[in-house]
Amino acid sequence: MATREDKKELIINKAVQLFAEHGYYKTTTAMIAHAAGVTQPYVFHFFQNKEELFKTVVERAFNQIYDRFMTVEAPADRLKSEMGKSFMEIIKKYRYEVLMVMQAYTIADESIRQHVRKLFLTIYEMLFLKFEKAGIPFPEEKASEFISTGLLITVSEVLDLPEIFNMRDEKCKKEY
Repeated sequence: MATREDKKELIINKAVQLFAEHGYYKTTTAMIAHAAGVTQPYVFHFFQNKEELFKTVVERAFNQIYDRFMTVEAPADRLKSEMGKSFMEIIKKYRYEVLMVMQAYTIADESIRQHVRKLFLTIYEMLFLKFEKAGIPFPEEKASEFISTGLLITVSEVLDLPEIFNMRDEKCKKEY
């Protein structure tokens, strides 16, 4: 029999998938409850409302990216490319989570927007400090470029449009 925490994890996992597939506004807590095999009131037992559930889910997605980037160690001349490889692995392993991150900043709800702003800033600051510590020139700009390239790669992957970011090109693979 599943424990209470197992059920909470199941709800979160199903929410990730549904939010990624249908977006925040079209996903209902009833859909999440049904997918998790629980009642809607049981979802509200763990989360005050859909907004709180979404914030939990998107924070988990950001944390997976953050934690993965924190583990990357390489000399300055290879750090960005190693982190880029790590990001490609994240996309493959955590596709739904990456989709969530991709959508998160488009949600108009101010509370969610503030939460996502804080999460993006946390990733930016970590990248900046990592690049600065490695001695990479202009770490602020490189952190911004890294994030923008990651967003472009995500769009390319999600929409199956390799033309907009050709990762098949060996030079691109090495640079990112």
